[in-house]
Amino acid sequence: MRILVWLSGWVDSAVAAHLLIDQWHEVIAGFMKNYTDESNPNCHTRQDREVAREVAEFLWIKHFMTFDFVQEYRERIIQYIYDGYAAWLTPNPDVLCNNLVKFDLFLQEAIELWCDAVATGHYARIKKTELLPPVKGVKSGKADLGGLKLLKWTDHTKDQSYFLSGLDQQQLSKSLFPLWELEKSKVREIARDIWLPNADRKDSQWLCFIGKVPIKEFLSEALPIKHGDILDTDGEILWQHDGAHFLTIWQRTGLGLGWWPRYVISKNTDTNTVVVSKDEQTDLMHSSLIATHIHWTSWVAPTLPYTCHAKIRYRQADQECIVSTISNQAEPTPSPSEAVGRGLGWGGFGALKITFKNPQRAISPGQVVVLYNSDEVVGNGIIKESLTY
Repeated sequence: MRILVWLSGWVDSAVAAHLLIDQWHEVIAGFMKNYTDESNPNCHTRQDREVAREVAEFLWIKHFMTFDFVQEYRERIIQYIYDGYAAWLTPNPDVLCNNLVKFDLFLQEAIELWCDAVATGHYARIKKTELLPPVKGVKSGKADLGGLKLLKWTDHTKDQSYFLSGLDQQQLSKSLFPLWELEKSKVREIARDIWLPNADRKDSQWLCFIGKVPIKEFLSEALPIKHGDILDTDGEILWQHDGAHFLTIWQRTGLGLGWWPRYVISKNTDTNTVVVSKDEQTDLMHSSLIATHIHWTSWVAPTLPYTCHAKIRYRQADQECIVSTISNQAEPTPSPSEAVGRGLGWGGFGALKITFKNPQRAISPGQVVVLYNSDEVVGNGIIKESLTY
């Protein structure tokens, strides 16, 4: 196979490229330039590219290319972040970046280069399903093709399927995750054994366009300061905030309340006020949520109501839940943040209710909820609001 490998500059993608070469695939290396800020010392795009180039040369990969997606990244991802926070949501750009940049723009480049697939160093698995029986109403030749499952990685502490949950069947059919079932320690071991130049490079902990800059400072470039009151649950004014859009549900730092352990539990867009509580076990716990922009990753959408597991944030343990339709729910009108998804492949504008067996702490509107059937990613959606029993 002819494969375009995304060399990110980090050890995972380098080992992925090495494994594909060992399997006698024709490998082309590509680096994505998504953002650059010469004034930000924490922006490591240039350094990442140089490391990626060194890896390509070390592995004797003849073709190394840089794809400039700066404009598209600003339109699709950075603007999505600004619009989300402006709408008082807490968006998750990492999920969107995968299905709108890495497995969209990068995949298109691969197709134009006559590649059979793209490969990355993601920790997840893709598995072919068994052939499906004919389905009434589906044209012959489609239903019997079977589909692809996106599965968790074997080490669930490193699993990245949450961030890949927005991929569709076409994207999965053109994607490879060569690390497959390797432990992270084994990946490092392979890198050291073959003397990869980035074998001991520490994993990235920051988004390039933010680096170590506080999120408030980053957002201030596009969102204005808008002072308002911070209230307790009795309505008493405790302090003032600089803008509710800078704050997220369950946040406890940066509130200016000194040593008092207070948590943001709600934001009122009409009065520009933020309500905080010191009783997180009561005020931050919710039993269900409404999700919009529903995207089904699996080949066949499940029949509702559907019992499965869900995550409302990365690294959260799977939570048992029931997914159901919303009675008499009209097609929701997109908010400014939701409107960014139009035409970008995030998913539809339908809405579902997800009810958890156990109450969940700090459900944040704007974040992504991912549904799982055992290790399989079933689909995802954007959290619109949290509900109580």
